[in-house]
Amino acid sequence: MGTAPRVSEQLKFIQFDISDGIARITLNHAPHNVLTVPMMTELAQSIESLNVRPEIKAILLGSSQKTFSAGISLEDSRPDRVFQTLDAFNRVFSAIREISKPLIVVVNGPAIGAGSELVAFGDMVIATPNAKFAQPEVKLGVFPPFAAVMLPQMIGPKKTYELILTGEALGADEAFRLGFVNRVVAEADLARTVDTILGKISEFSGPVLEVTKKVIGSSIGLPLEEAMKKSQNIYLNELMNLQDVQEGLRAVLEKRKPVWKNK
Repeated sequence: MGTAPRVSEQLKFIQFDISDGIARITLNHAPHNVLTVPMMTELAQSIESLNVRPEIKAILLGSSQKTFSAGISLEDSRPDRVFQTLDAFNRVFSAIREISKPLIVVVNGPAIGAGSELVAFGDMVIATPNAKFAQPEVKLGVFPPFAAVMLPQMIGPKKTYELILTGEALGADEAFRLGFVNRVVAEADLARTVDTILGKISEFSGPVLEVTKKVIGSSIGLPLEEAMKKSQNIYLNELMNLQDVQEGLRAVLEKRKPVWKNK
């Protein structure tokens, strides 16, 4: 757990690159990015390895294929293998939930089944009109265990029932209206839009981004009073211990851009 492959050649199903404070993870299992247990293991290991990298400001998750992901392979969906499959996918979910870095997902094609659930794990989702999101598991005689729990709080219970019980796809524009997607941009503008977002995030202190994400993520679903106590506790006992907080305040007083130590 938490140890990434030491050389890129060891990764068979994803690409994993770190540069300029951004970790880029690209699903690379041709032709449809079918999620197998080995592929999900690589994905989880790569994300887990970033926990000890304070210089990393954000994670970008995308696809090298026309399909973002067609979901779990049929072979790994068999009853005699499904325990291993769910365990591997749950490890990916746990890695994403526990990682302190903002996770931005870029979708430029269909995200089906577990592929759509993977998109739902993202903190921000940038899509093109080529994107669509579907939970067709009912057609195979099963249900999507993660989407059934996550989607009601993301897009509302009525739309969740419709998507899961009919298996019909959600287009990019409707996904945007429902809040499942942050932005829908033309494919020609995708790279520029993503670079702009990453550029903004890169201007800030890594540790400050981490505690900010922690507050938002850990407060979802909590009663207001409990969430406020948690937020203030993190503010006083974690945020105020960072050197970058003092640098940020000094920079404002001195009317200059802060020089973050990422500490």
